[in-house]
Amino acid sequence: MDMIHVRAVSPPDLTDQVVDRLAGDACVLNLLVQPGAARNPDGDSIACDVLTGAANDVLRSLRALHLDRRGSIVIEPVDMVFSGRAAEAGTERLGPLARAPVWEQVEARIRAEGRYPPSFYLYLVIAGLIGSVGIVTNSQILIVAAMVVGPEYGAIVSVALGIDRGDRPRIRQGLTALFTGFLLTILVTFLFSLLIRGFGLQSAAFDAGLRPVSNLINTPNFFSVAVATLAGIVGIVSLTEARTSALLGVFISVTTIPAAADLSVSTAFTSWSNARGSLIQLLVNIAVLIVVGTAALKCQRAIWRRVGLRHGRADRQ
Repeated sequence: MDMIHVRAVSPPDLTDQVVDRLAGDACVLNLLVQPGAARNPDGDSIACDVLTGAANDVLRSLRALHLDRRGSIVIEPVDMVFSGRAAEAGTERLGPLARAPVWEQVEARIRAEGRYPPSFYLYLVIAGLIGSVGIVTNSQILIVAAMVVGPEYGAIVSVALGIDRGDRPRIRQGLTALFTGFLLTILVTFLFSLLIRGFGLQSAAFDAGLRPVSNLINTPNFFSVAVATLAGIVGIVSLTEARTSALLGVFISVTTIPAAADLSVSTAFTSWSNARGSLIQLLVNIAVLIVVGTAALKCQRAIWRRVGLRHGRADRQ
């Protein structure tokens, strides 16, 4: 049975309300209260385990008491549980809702990806450089490597969360990071591509116009949109369910970094039609991923809300 561990610090005047709320829920187990035990912030220490299917209701009610503002709330995953009572509560009270995502955790994962330290731009540039080598050597393996290295999906999904939540600063920060990061990547990769051309380091096949990898990237079509759409859905679902293997599949199926790299290479080799196609491919993929990501978040919330209503635990978001 899936559950989370909740640790909280409560001001003494709020503790009774918090404990009453937790103790009155059969999906809250192992409740511990230690008056005056907490420091920084000072207050009463409260700990409990909550079945994940009920976690959204419980956390929402605690925040409604302003416990997150006047004290603190910490959520930790529980890897293994041996509890007959937990299994009974999950089966009888939650049903399908037992597998519901904890939206606080989901949004925390997305917010963690929506930070843009210097390493974000460094990874993006390195991914572009790897992609450019893959293009001039017609190496699909290097293109896949560039996709894996690129961190851009974190910014894309952060923008989607910002749209879903109406968080304008998050949207602005994500779009700014994407614009700045890709602009820097394209510029550095362009200079690197000029170096390759100047020293004649490109493969003989590429020099002769045989560019299967480049042609695949700079030819946007229906399938480009279809793949980006499917990848956007899988990406959000994998973040919701914390499935890293599926998320890795998203990284290697979306033509963002390869398109940016091909734009630089094509410009350096004065292949203007290819450069135009790569730019369109890049913009289409980013736009589709943001739109689909936002829609997937909204749909998942709506679906689980519907499941919650059917089982008497309305998961209002």
